[in-house]
Amino acid sequence: MSGERDLKKLVGGMSPELHPGSWVFATVPDGRLPEGATPVVTVAEPEGLTLVVRQEEADAAGLAYSYVAGWITLRVHSALDAVGLTAAVAQELATAGLSCNVVSGFHHDHLFVPFNRASLAVALLEDLAARAADHG
Repeated sequence: MSGERDLKKLVGGMSPELHPGSWVFATVPDGRLPEGATPVVTVAEPEGLTLVVRQEEADAAGLAYSYVAGWITLRVHSALDAVGLTAAVAQELATAGLSCNVVSGFHHDHLFVPFNRASLAVALLEDLAARAADHG
């Protein structure tokens, strides 16, 4: 099944969902996953393997990190070649002074925002979705 491409439908139907817990970005230079670490995202870079893991897992594995995030999934099935969803979300959050790290999966987009402001991010995105749906 292909994903949605229409920007108004994407924004209006994004249904942001905040996952429980706190998440961190860590890196392992040798590319080996530490025992007990179950990443939800990995990115291979020349400097090492970036992992996004639960903060508790990073602490238990002795992984260094500096950014603690909340994880939000946009529940709309966006097409990988859809245009504008990331920009609309990033603009909304940037206006409120919130950083946002976006990772796209096959079905959904995932946002990592400052942990202590994750609930605000969800509220802002829900408001954006409601505005888009009203003008659809």
